[in-house]
Amino acid sequence: MKLKLIYPKWTKLDRQTEFHLPPHGPVVFAAALPDYIDVEFIDENVQTIDYDEQVDVVALSMMLTIQINRGIAIAEKFRAKGIPVIAGGIATMLHAEQMTGQVDSVFLGEAEGRMEKLFDDLAKNRLAPVYDYLSSQPPIEMVGPARRDILERDLYNYKGVQMVDLVHASRGCRFNCYPCAVAYLGGRKFRPRPIDKTIEELAGIDNNRLFIVDNSLAQDKQWELDLFREMIPLKKKWCCHPIENDPKVLDLAAQAGAWYVYQAVFDTSDLIRDRIKRYHDHGIGVEGTILLGLDHHTEDSIKKLIDFLLEIDLDLAEFTVLTPFPHTRAWDELNRQNRILSYDWDEYSADKVVYQPKNMAPERLQNLLQYAWDSFYQDEPQNIKMYKLLKTVIQKEKADNTYRPRNRNLVGSAFGRPAGQQS
Repeated sequence: MKLKLIYPKWTKLDRQTEFHLPPHGPVVFAAALPDYIDVEFIDENVQTIDYDEQVDVVALSMMLTIQINRGIAIAEKFRAKGIPVIAGGIATMLHAEQMTGQVDSVFLGEAEGRMEKLFDDLAKNRLAPVYDYLSSQPPIEMVGPARRDILERDLYNYKGVQMVDLVHASRGCRFNCYPCAVAYLGGRKFRPRPIDKTIEELAGIDNNRLFIVDNSLAQDKQWELDLFREMIPLKKKWCCHPIENDPKVLDLAAQAGAWYVYQAVFDTSDLIRDRIKRYHDHGIGVEGTILLGLDHHTEDSIKKLIDFLLEIDLDLAEFTVLTPFPHTRAWDELNRQNRILSYDWDEYSADKVVYQPKNMAPERLQNLLQYAWDSFYQDEPQNIKMYKLLKTVIQKEKADNTYRPRNRNLVGSAFGRPAGQQS
């Protein structure tokens, strides 16, 4: 059975430097497929879909709300040709009601151990409209290495520099943060993979630079210590979401190759100041993720927050506005208060104001988002800050003899296109 697995294109943040990482959801899904499935993967962000190719079934893997409308458009074209379409992934789970009926089958939940039944049903022409496993996660031990062999690796290369590969060491999250849907998607229980399996997958990735995509590594201190200790011999360099704010943990993380972290900066407290300093003291860079438009935010407090970011010497910063994605606490509250202004999923890009802020007009918050980007990068442009962060990882790699020079055959291209012609 031939399956075309498609990752629909999506629009980057308006002020974000364009880059494309190899997506994680599709390669994890592919690893759960039965052996008799022949997979062709198309990432529409860097490739073109051939609608005339003969395939038995199409699967859409969608991570973001802003992929939903594009996914529906793709499904319509294939279904018009009589080709069945299945949809899955994070965005499908968040928008299950809308996707039902737009595709032949909606898959909800984690794929391991579930695909045999789905494809057996497909072969017998009895595909169910919905396969709902959201509340029934498979044993975490079933999660194996992702199928990165389906990727065209040269498409994730910028002027000879290979992008990081994505990998995960756990699922679920014991937190339930206001803007986040992870508690709905993966459950409130932290589910770490067996460390030996995680290490085996990390060691098998032909890339010295990785992105550990877990929602937060700061879930279980002993688990972090054990994981980082086992990672040290691999000599990989990696970025991640928050690490435990503990000197012993941070020391082991640095030894294990921690390059930089994505750290939410939500106020101007000494706690945040100390957190950023501790990362830096251990040689770990910080990209601040700054969410604007919470109910306690005023124009004055947002401007003070931007000043604070410059004081604490972040390596990079990414600014977004609060976006009420379905199945989050933010959605529940704002929807109940009739403060959501748009249900056009194409606008749910995290850089457009789609709700009524509490302390200002939507247009003013939109202007403050622009002000935040302009102010933070006024003295040192984003590309310079990114270059400095890259330079630090090169120095770390040269120190332990793991540095790989850029691929000179690809210096004239960026993500599969001539450099300077990215879309």
